[in-house]
Amino acid sequence: MSGERIRIVEVGPRDGLQNEPTVVPTEVKVALIERLAAAGLPAVEAGAFVSPKWVPQMADTADVLARLKRRPGTSYPVLVPNEKGLERALASGVEEIAVFGAASESFSRRNINCSIAESLARFRPVCATARGRGLKVRGYVSCVLGCPYEGHIDPAKVAEVAAALVELGCYEVSLGDTIGVGTAGRAKALIERTARDVPLARLAVHFHDTYGQALANVLASLEAGVRTVDSSIAGLGGCPYAKGASGNLATEDLLYLLEGLGLDTGVDFEAAVAAGGFVSDHLGRAPVSKVAQALAGKAA
Repeated sequence: MSGERIRIVEVGPRDGLQNEPTVVPTEVKVALIERLAAAGLPAVEAGAFVSPKWVPQMADTADVLARLKRRPGTSYPVLVPNEKGLERALASGVEEIAVFGAASESFSRRNINCSIAESLARFRPVCATARGRGLKVRGYVSCVLGCPYEGHIDPAKVAEVAAALVELGCYEVSLGDTIGVGTAGRAKALIERTARDVPLARLAVHFHDTYGQALANVLASLEAGVRTVDSSIAGLGGCPYAKGASGNLATEDLLYLLEGLGLDTGVDFEAAVAAGGFVSDHLGRAPVSKVAQALAGKAA
């Protein structure tokens, strides 16, 4: 595994900021995205074309994209839940979109107000139109290791949803432990089961750190053959449906782990830490990242 390239998908500007109670100014979002891209992160989620009624933080996604100085070689995916959202995304000149499903029926109904089957039917024309226009499509599956309403989720159900997203045209499917209850053994078993239905090279992982297990889960996933990992700068984010959910895996902590394993990311560690400091200063709180906290303590 040493020396291999690991692709990091930075989700902080979208998944990380979407639940912030105070709206972050557009210029701050743009500056954050540009800092993350300049640090060498190959994919930086730039926003979401969702209803501003439900996610007011993402209401300015079109403005963010219009102001953004795009770095060659960096992708800036946006979340698109339906055809209306796709129309807005196309008008903004995006090159990659993401669709978001769930492995839990209860979570799907409460989060996007439809069943899993209905969500996949909704995504079909979105994916077909996007691919017809030359866009890449990424898929997300939430609640892969646990649901706040149903508890344990059968890995076979995760594999079924992931395979359906691939059939719709998703080049990659990110498996998300939305409430952060997973452990290394369960994460590895999930990857092994899902890889029976979806090529391993098309799987990514997305861990929340609610119980402090995210890095252990990443390591188990790497050992199982996964080579794409989602993370959020400064540990931004969390699940509004899970009490105590502390947020996404911090990009800084992920980089520290991968460097220690001798794995290549192409990311400038210090620049990433600085980007985390930038957004944390704006939000008026310290980064959740253990690495950022340790470095701040050394500098004090």
